[in-house]
Amino acid sequence: MNILQINSSARSTGSESTRLADAIVAKLNADGSASVVRRDLAAQPHPVLDEAALQALFTPADQRTADQAARVALDDALIAQVQAADVIVIGAPMYNFGITVQLKSWFDAIARAGVTFKYGATGPVGLLTGKKVFVAVTRGGLHKDAPTDTQLPHLKAFLSFVGLTDAQFVFSEGHGLGADAVARARADAEQQINAVLV
Repeated sequence: MNILQINSSARSTGSESTRLADAIVAKLNADGSASVVRRDLAAQPHPVLDEAALQALFTPADQRTADQAARVALDDALIAQVQAADVIVIGAPMYNFGITVQLKSWFDAIARAGVTFKYGATGPVGLLTGKKVFVAVTRGGLHKDAPTDTQLPHLKAFLSFVGLTDAQFVFSEGHGLGADAVARARADAEQQINAVLV
């Protein structure tokens, strides 16, 4: 089994979403037989999708400059990691009611027409099929099933768009509400992990 872990917190250390993603990976790889690739988007930030990147992506490969080819190669490497994975574990903290810029840049990098999705007669078709996804969702407040949760719909919509439809979400909320709330959140998240990884 090939596991790809994506840590999308802006913090390389002390991140609750990374701690939770680590716990999911440890449970998945309890027997130590899996191959695990970890990408920390804080330690290894991916460039944002800007005008130069768009020009590179929409320039035919045989007409790209060296700089354009190098920029596209950065996205190619992330796509290859996703394609090689059997299981993807994403640490996804909520920042200001949404996903982090680090995760958005990763999403932008792996969404490529004709490679990870295509448009068919009835609309988009995801091409990253046959993979299991676990998303460790952490929040400072309490947003699950509330109007303030704009993060979860984004995550579900994007993952489905590229074919990652077999996704489980583990929530850990209330980390800004004091030590007791943190303890409850961690215990609840552990129960969720045990429930989805039987």
